Amino acid sequence: MNTEVDFATSMMPLIFYFAAILAITAVMLGGAFFLGQRHHAKAADEPFESGIVATCDVHLRFSVPFYRLAIFFVIFDMESIFLYAWSVALQETGWSGFIEALIFISVLLVALFYLAATGALDWRTRRQRAAAAILHDRKTP
Repeated sequence: MNTEVDFATSMMPLIFYFAAILAITAVMLGGAFFLGQRHHAKAADEPFESGIVATCDVHLRFSVPFYRLAIFFVIFDMESIFLYAWSVALQETGWSGFIEALIFISVLLVALFYLAATGALDWRTRRQRAAAAILHDRKTP
């Protein structure tokens, strides 16, 4: 019985915290709903930038390989942050941390070479790759 009371008293700040979050969120969303302006004009729903109404489609289409390359960049960027944190704590980790970081770097290099070998980093279109291959065949004797 005593442990249940101790657990309940230790959880009270967390319960109050979540209740406060829910209350603040409800007040903010409710206030925006009830106090917000209502526009019924057709022009209010049209997109514009810097006060200039768009004259054409505002959606830009990027190819899938572009997004794939962007995701690879984010992944390798995050891994470089891990390496920076490791370099800051190098003295505390010692040789075991150094060896673990070398293993981590080697896995990154293997992944990078694999991506380059499979063509995942080449985001040219199929037509551009074919044109480059034809141009390369003309140059070789």
